[in-house]
Amino acid sequence: MHGSTDVNGVLLTRWMTRLGLVVALAVTGALPVPADDQPQWGRRHSRNMVSDEKGLPDSFDPKTGANVKWSVPLGSETHSSPVIAGGRVLIGTNNNRPRDPRHEGDRGVLLCLDEESGSLRWQLVVPKIEGGDPYLDWPKAGICSPPTVEGDRVYAMTNRCEAVCLDIHGMANGNDGPYRDEGKHMAIQGQPPVEPTKLDADILWLFDLRKQCGVYQNDATHCSILLHGRFLYINTSNGVDRTHRHNPAPDAPSLIVLDKETGRLVAQDDERIGGMVYHCTWSSPALGEVNGRPLVFFAGGDGVVYAFEPLQALPPEGQLAKLKRVWRFDCDPAAPKANIHKYKHNREVGPSNIKSMPVFHDGRVYVTVGGDIWWGKNKAWLKCIDASNTGDITQTGEVWSYSLRRHVCSTPAIHGGLVFVADVGRTVHCVDAATGKAHWTHETTRPIWGSTLVADGKVHVGTRRGELLVFAASKEQKLLSRIDLRSPISSTPVAANGVLYVATYSRLYALRRTP
Repeated sequence: MHGSTDVNGVLLTRWMTRLGLVVALAVTGALPVPADDQPQWGRRHSRNMVSDEKGLPDSFDPKTGANVKWSVPLGSETHSSPVIAGGRVLIGTNNNRPRDPRHEGDRGVLLCLDEESGSLRWQLVVPKIEGGDPYLDWPKAGICSPPTVEGDRVYAMTNRCEAVCLDIHGMANGNDGPYRDEGKHMAIQGQPPVEPTKLDADILWLFDLRKQCGVYQNDATHCSILLHGRFLYINTSNGVDRTHRHNPAPDAPSLIVLDKETGRLVAQDDERIGGMVYHCTWSSPALGEVNGRPLVFFAGGDGVVYAFEPLQALPPEGQLAKLKRVWRFDCDPAAPKANIHKYKHNREVGPSNIKSMPVFHDGRVYVTVGGDIWWGKNKAWLKCIDASNTGDITQTGEVWSYSLRRHVCSTPAIHGGLVFVADVGRTVHCVDAATGKAHWTHETTRPIWGSTLVADGKVHVGTRRGELLVFAASKEQKLLSRIDLRSPISSTPVAANGVLYVATYSRLYALRRTP
């Protein structure tokens, strides 16, 4: 016992000495200071694309490996942004570079990678929607939705518009229940089940929005699930059909609530948004506290931002609650409200929709809105809304409106009194958060679909040309670096635990400043 105590004492002394050295290096700036995991897309629960990470690299070189911790190949298209939690990195992609010979052909894939090395822990592989209609599950789009992690549970949306709860350990600790049909779920319709291995995901429960809510998704499912207490808030990806002139499911909900423990549907909106969706319902919900009470903010495919009271308790078994609306704000009240699809090819007039997430910050909601990229008018705006009102606040709730160059998919990032946002019109904007006046703009060579990330005093954003641009997060325009990654970027950079993650269509980079 005495000898063991001496050994432990020596080890403890060595550990404390090393810890002191690490702290000293971090304080002097020689090492990054890790902030935390990033278990949800955007800051919890506000969705603000801001991170507290420090010591991130200003630039990196994929050729020499400078400031590259690791990089791994993805599929041929990646539209999801990574999340980092529990020693894992999770990101959606497609199956054009199969990691398992049992899974060949076009599939949706959610990769679970080791945070330290980038090696594969497990993957969720999901066949395409049957029936041959590409407008339901667009070829090669893969899994587009960033998952949300809490503890050892991963909540995600598949390419088939299914909400799933996954064990973060995969099948390595066995096939936990109650869901046991992973083999059947991995198989193409009409084919025998695929025997699960330790490389496969462990599904704990599954909820099919198309079958159980009557949803008609368009092109792809896109939702970052909002977790609040026991409940999961999910935008449904309900949209138009292949003609883009008809809404097949006008009565289907646009926002639903599931019990995270069981996957049971417990609530949905009662706004009848479906018939007014111009393309699809791709905006994920946010949450914030206004005058002492929490509100769920949801941007509909009809160009309207809604605030709902969050669910307080489980409704009785067999009952479905209706979400209570607190306010609504029409971001484009002058747009057509009837026969909306006749404006499909009109670039001057037409309805607006919202693809980005609403961001809650200091009592205000910031959101981007405008004509659809493919079918709508060119106009787009960044809107600032006072979240403290009630009722229809279309005429009273606007704090300011800022015109963007052309179309928009990006969620804004608010930091230090500034709003950073990018648009499809090849422009990055720095806007004053109080007044809505521009401090600077920067024109890029290609459109931007992803969002800006503010971290470590810098603004990071990728372009469809495959360039990662890094700016100083300040009122003065300063481009710090431009890195050519030679593959389009649709996702948003993410920072966690001292590492910056950047995903292109075909590769994920984990970047860390080297001393």
